[in-house]
Amino acid sequence: MAGLQQTNSEKILLSWVRQSTRNYPQVNVINFTSSWSDGLAFNALLHSHRPDLFDWNAVASQQSPVQRLDHAFNIARQHLGIEKLLDPEDVATACPDKKSILMYVTSLFQVLPQQVSMEAIREVEMLPRHSRVTREERIQVHHQERFSQEVSCFTFLLSFCCSKVAVSLTYPISL
Repeated sequence: MAGLQQTNSEKILLSWVRQSTRNYPQVNVINFTSSWSDGLAFNALLHSHRPDLFDWNAVASQQSPVQRLDHAFNIARQHLGIEKLLDPEDVATACPDKKSILMYVTSLFQVLPQQVSMEAIREVEMLPRHSRVTREERIQVHHQERFSQEVSCFTFLLSFCCSKVAVSLTYPISL
């Protein structure tokens, strides 16, 4: 057990996911971003621990990524009590937000069985440190950062304008 305590939580979480989804050939989780965007990993993780909740083949073969993500989040909410913290449209992208995925997978980790072998952790340590980022993923990250900056700027301007309006209403200008 001492070996498990020495590894970081992200490696343990990734090891747990890989170990849980090992029997699902369509699923290969190597990170907490692009590996989750098609919805298969979330559903495989749920199905591996609770196969009684849904028919894997129906979900894997007949639904779009957004539908599969929505399915997984609804199953987790209804049967495991995990709030729907993510929007399927936000995850069904080339590079979903890593922190959001980690937070949601951690929620699943807290309610599902958590047996992680040292072999699974060693397997994760052998994965490439940085998976190749495609041009499309770089562009999307750039657009997300730009959008975030624009929202911050807009929020600042809105609060500034609102404070000026409030001041002018409080202290009317006399003619």
